[in-house]
Amino acid sequence: MGEVVHTSRVKIVREKGPTRRVMIEGFNEPVYYGVHGGIKKFYQVEPEKEHAATLDHIVAATAG
Repeated sequence: MGEVVHTSRVKIVREKGPTRRVMIEGFNEPVYYGVHGGIKKFYQVEPEKEHAATLDHIVAATAG
């Protein structure tokens, strides 16, 4: 195994319904995750506010 160059430390708190607030160590502002578009339709939920899904961030990280 190689040298560990970074360890992510996060705290995830469910706000309401599918909305989650994520605090990432080293950043002052939270990141919000939730549902939107086809994802909310699939899960049959209507959030108060749409947010990017964790899936969106995984795809973006993979493509980046």
